[in-house]
Amino acid sequence: MPNENNQFQIELKEDVAGGIYSNLAIIAHSTSEFVFDFVRMMPGISKAQVKSRIIMTPEHAKRLAIALQDNLRRYESQNGEIRLPERQGYMPGNMYKGEA
Repeated sequence: MPNENNQFQIELKEDVAGGIYSNLAIIAHSTSEFVFDFVRMMPGISKAQVKSRIIMTPEHAKRLAIALQDNLRRYESQNGEIRLPERQGYMPGNMYKGEA
């Protein structure tokens, strides 16, 4: 429940605080929900694992999109434009083309 000032206390447990690395997000939706699967692809491995799945209502998905866009705008104003590779055939696993 919010306190008198309409503020929430949010608890960040230690096992969650470290986060989970993901370099691919797969998004699906139905009329009532959006499903976000966060995947970690590793070089030289053809099978990737879903590391986390988040399910939310369309309204919350739109709020997330707005918040993400706002944060990207602020990040780029401080750090410069985030440049993306050419989209032609791009998949996160394709970025590993070095030789050992």
